[in-house]
Amino acid sequence: MSVPAAPAAPRLKLTVSPAAEKHLRAGHPWVYEASVRTQNRGGEAGELAVVYDRRDRFLAVGLYDPHSPLRLRVLHAGSPANVNREWWQARFDAALARRAGLFGPDTDGYRVLNGESDGFPALVVDRYADTLVLKLYSAAWFPHLPLVLELLAGAFPGLRVVLRLSRNIGALAGEVGLSDGQTLVGEAPAAAVTFHESGIAFEADVVRGQKTGFFLDQRENRRRVRDLAAGKKVLNAFSFSGGFSLYAAQGGAAEVVSLDISRHALESSERNFALNPGLTAPHRPVQADVFEWLTEGSEQFGVVILDPPSLARREAEREGAIRAYHKLARDGIARLERGGLLLSASCSAHVSAEEFWDTVRDAADRSGRPWRELARTQHAPDHHASFAEAQYLKAIYLQFGD
Repeated sequence: MSVPAAPAAPRLKLTVSPAAEKHLRAGHPWVYEASVRTQNRGGEAGELAVVYDRRDRFLAVGLYDPHSPLRLRVLHAGSPANVNREWWQARFDAALARRAGLFGPDTDGYRVLNGESDGFPALVVDRYADTLVLKLYSAAWFPHLPLVLELLAGAFPGLRVVLRLSRNIGALAGEVGLSDGQTLVGEAPAAAVTFHESGIAFEADVVRGQKTGFFLDQRENRRRVRDLAAGKKVLNAFSFSGGFSLYAAQGGAAEVVSLDISRHALESSERNFALNPGLTAPHRPVQADVFEWLTEGSEQFGVVILDPPSLARREAEREGAIRAYHKLARDGIARLERGGLLLSASCSAHVSAEEFWDTVRDAADRSGRPWRELARTQHAPDHHASFAEAQYLKAIYLQFGD
């Protein structure tokens, strides 16, 4: 006797608060747990959930995540859509087309997919030469990994794929046999992966390194530093693996100082210089706390680069971060020789671009030195941000007079 199949579960349906409805209609890609008013049943991570408005009309569809306060990550809003294999392929192709022509043969390190801004919420893919690093920020993607790998294989045949996981989903990943640093496609890397950016070779620790192994988002600012560094003594504060340092050397700097509190980071910068024997500018790594080092000495530089890690990971830290950015700018300006250039950058999403730029300009005003603003920058084109919460990166260039 055959056993009847269990009936399929009804589509997961949500209604949300009026404020959340308004945000969804304006194109915002997130629905928080506190905004969910009703749902017809419990949902599993990765299910497609449909949001209906107060008149029971379709509003949006997205990936449901019962493990996160960010309960729904929107895939599509407005009119109903059939989210199937072809739909995902079209979205993936659009992301690739967005990057077509951005990079020449001298660059094989870049962002392939940038989360919500490319229509793949909570998912990032970075390329480092023959390796793709797939980073997930939500357990909602676990059931869809085969689809993602299929899309990547179609566009990048033969490339290795390494999985990275945000800390908050590590335990959930273990329940389905996944782990941070796991190689999903190809052979596991035996060492750091070498890739090229603007003709410069860099190493990326794709298995254990920060983010996906390298800070690709500062590429455009590094290129600008290269074009401004000729003949100058350059200080790269918070240097990490030396990205700005190598670009300054490529641009003909007279000397480059990499300043970081981490010996591991400085060793990485030295290995990166060793990968590029053609970069002959003297390179001096200095291990010290940047805040202290800037105030304790008097060594002068033609270019000072201030690119700290995030100083405000929560809204409650915003005011303290603004004060810290002001102090850094003040002390960095004091290390500039006549005619020197300051590049000050922030990756703190809780500090807005205008707040940050105003803070640095105020430090310049208080220095008593004549200055002019050369440029302000934000996200690189492969890291474009389509909504406010995704906008974290900003930088400002100030030239000081004689």
